[in-house]
Amino acid sequence: MLLDLSEEHKEHLAFLPRVDSAVVAEFGRIAVEFLRRGSNPKVYEGAARKLNVSSDTVQHGVEGLTYLLTESSKLMISELDFQDSVFVLGFSEELNRLLLQLYLDNRKEIRTILSELAPDLPSYHSLEWRLDVQLASRSLRQQIKPAVTIKLHLNQNGEHSTEVLQTDPATLLHLVQKLEQALEEMKTNHCRRVVRNIK
Repeated sequence: MLLDLSEEHKEHLAFLPRVDSAVVAEFGRIAVEFLRRGSNPKVYEGAARKLNVSSDTVQHGVEGLTYLLTESSKLMISELDFQDSVFVLGFSEELNRLLLQLYLDNRKEIRTILSELAPDLPSYHSLEWRLDVQLASRSLRQQIKPAVTIKLHLNQNGEHSTEVLQTDPATLLHLVQKLEQALEEMKTNHCRRVVRNIK
């Protein structure tokens, strides 16, 4: 699977061939720090002074490198696919090898950082349901008004929570159909590839 880099990202990465390989390695370290701790304008300004360029140019170069490393790590692309993705940028062989080494050295750490940044969503524990039917009221003698009450038990960070939902059978049937449709779509080759690359 090849990375699809936009023109903007290609422009940001175009700065890398103009600097020494040691500087690119340092940009790689700054990119990983950027993921860990966020942006640090002082680092960009210091690097810009040393290289005699604007701090925006340095920042764009680091952000382009960060994007390249995070997307590659997220998709867990192979060495060959990474080399092919970088090859289209027209860099020298030495720079391509350096970028590949940066990717291989940092991909596990980047995946760890990205997994820590991902939101911790609640997971299913159990479900209780009840069907209520109102047959009549004071104003209407013959009325059939069904309602399904669902009590959903969830786990999040070892804590249990409960959500109570109430709906009519038609809406519940529509919801079930949509969920079944989503489960069927998960069986397609495309979805399997996406899920495999996410893990």
